[in-house]
Amino acid sequence: MLVDMQTRTDRITAHGGSFDVQVWLPDAGSGPGVLLVQEIYGVGPYIEKVALDLASRGYVVAAPDLFWRLQPHWKGEHTPEGTTASIELAQGFDLAQGVADCALTVDHLRSLPEVSGGVGTLGFCLGGSVGYMLATQIELEAVLSFYGSAVPDATGLMDRIDAPLLLVFGGSDPFITRDRVAVVERAAEGRANVVMHVEEKAGHAFHNSEAPMFHQPEAAERTWEVALAFLEEHLPTR
Repeated sequence: MLVDMQTRTDRITAHGGSFDVQVWLPDAGSGPGVLLVQEIYGVGPYIEKVALDLASRGYVVAAPDLFWRLQPHWKGEHTPEGTTASIELAQGFDLAQGVADCALTVDHLRSLPEVSGGVGTLGFCLGGSVGYMLATQIELEAVLSFYGSAVPDATGLMDRIDAPLLLVFGGSDPFITRDRVAVVERAAEGRANVVMHVEEKAGHAFHNSEAPMFHQPEAAERTWEVALAFLEEHLPTR
């Protein structure tokens, strides 16, 4: 279903059914692919904003509906009530199936005539965990994981990740405490493919500009510049 010349919704067949993937195209019509992995709020205003930003910089962006088995097209509100509802929904999420769905989405991206120059992944919160796990299973040109709560307990899997890996955390995150971030830092030491970026004064989801309770603009801006530079180095648009 075409929404406009630069945005469309594709459909991917998976185990147990099929799911929608929103695709954003750059003005040039083609470019490297980025799998954009949602947080618990779904493919909503925040993910759409990030996708538009990346597309404006020359990337073909694909955001799969990871909650399709639970509640298709879920868009949780960025309010305390919406956060609670999203957390409750996410408790039923099967991480392994989500990773498998993302692997299918990467395959789909690589098959698109608009995609040239490789495929990377960028995920936030839940998506940061999914992207990290995905990178242990398939080859990617770049992996950006923002505050993935599963990462500290899965540092033993870092050996399986050959792709350039950017791991972002908030040093004052109450959900992923500083000692847990330190576990990841120790695991990353000496690994040429891994870059750690910790915003010491930032909490969880500090990049989410749609969530006033989480967003920290200065930390978000600094980190986004790091992320864009990382993407451009390993997944150049020209």
